[in-house]
Amino acid sequence: MRLLETDLQVLTRELSLYLEIQVPAGLFGSGVGLSLVLGFSAAFACYYLSSIAKKPQLVTGSESFSRFLQEHCPVVTETYYPTVWCWEGRVQTLLRPFITSRSPVQYRNELIKTPDGGQISLDWFDNNDSICFPDASTRPTILLLPGLTGTSKESYILHMIQQSEMLGYSMLLLNYLGQTGRETPLMAAAIFSAGWNVFESAESLEKPLNWLLFNYYLTTCLQSSISRHRQTLEKLFDLNLVMKAKTIREFDKQFTSVMFGYRTLDDYYVDASPCRKLKSIGIPVLCLNSLDDVFSPGHAIPIETAKQNPNVALVLTSCGGHIGFLEGMWPRKCTYMDRVFKQFVQAVFEHENQICSM
Repeated sequence: MRLLETDLQVLTRELSLYLEIQVPAGLFGSGVGLSLVLGFSAAFACYYLSSIAKKPQLVTGSESFSRFLQEHCPVVTETYYPTVWCWEGRVQTLLRPFITSRSPVQYRNELIKTPDGGQISLDWFDNNDSICFPDASTRPTILLLPGLTGTSKESYILHMIQQSEMLGYSMLLLNYLGQTGRETPLMAAAIFSAGWNVFESAESLEKPLNWLLFNYYLTTCLQSSISRHRQTLEKLFDLNLVMKAKTIREFDKQFTSVMFGYRTLDDYYVDASPCRKLKSIGIPVLCLNSLDDVFSPGHAIPIETAKQNPNVALVLTSCGGHIGFLEGMWPRKCTYMDRVFKQFVQAVFEHENQICSM
C-alpha cells in the first residue's frame, strides 16, 4: 500500500508540473483552477495506478522455467507502466512507428536462392566491433523475423539490433518450432505479439474501427507487393479478384491460401494458427502478448495449452497493443518489449547450460 501511495504522489507531482507548463497561467490565477487541475491529476493517477499499470501474468508449465525467468529476466515480473497519455492498445500500435527512434544500422545483404526457384534475403548486422565476442566464429547469432509486411528497417527490429549490439552479438516462429520440436538448431526463441488464432485475429480486425485503422491499410500494402510482380503472378492467380480484396481475409482467400495449395481458406487458417502447435514446441520459448492487442485478442491466447508445455512461457500485459509496449512520458528510446528482449537473450547466452537442462 505504501508503494502505491508513493507512486501516486510521484505521478501526481509529474502531471501537475506538466500541466503547469502546458496550461495557460491565467487558469492558475485562481485557487479554484489549480484545485480542479490537481484534483483531476490525482483522480487520473489513481485510476492509472489501479487499472492500467499492472504486473504481467507469467504463465508457464515449468517451475524451473519460471525460476529462470524471475532470476535472469526479472522484467517479466515487474510492473509495466504504459505511457500515461497513450496507454490504449490501438493508440500504442498506431503511434509506435512514429514515436520510437530509428537507430542507424548498416546491413550486409545476402541473397539465398532456393531449389524451388524462390529466394531468401538476409540482412546481416555483423557487429565486428564486438569487444565481448571479437571472434566471429564464436559470436552468438540472433535471427529476427519481422511481422506481416515488415522489413529489417522496422523501428522495433532496429531497437532489437541495438540491444544485441550492446550485448556483443550479431543478428525469431511458432509454427516452425511446433513442427520441429527439439530438432532445430535454435537454442531458444522469443515471440512478440503473436497472432495465436488466425480465425480470431481476422474477426477482430474486421470490426469497424479496427478495419478502418489497420485492416484496410495492411490489405493495400499486401496488394502493393503483388502489383510489383503482376506480370509474373497474373499467370497463376486471378489478380482482379486479389486487387478487389477489402480485408486481409479476402486477400488470403484469393491469394495466400491459393499460393500455398490449400483447398479452402479455413484449411489454411487452421495450419497457420500457432495455438494448435504450441504443445509440440521442444525448446524454451518466451512469448510476450498484450491483452488489448486487436491483432491477437486476449481471449484467443492459449493459456491452458501453455500450462501443459514446460518449454513455453507466456508474459501477458494488460496494455501494450501490437508491437507497442511504450513506456515513459516520451517513449523515444527503449520500450518494455525491448527490455524483455534484451534480458531474455542475455540470459539464454550467459546461462546456456541452465536453460538447456530444463
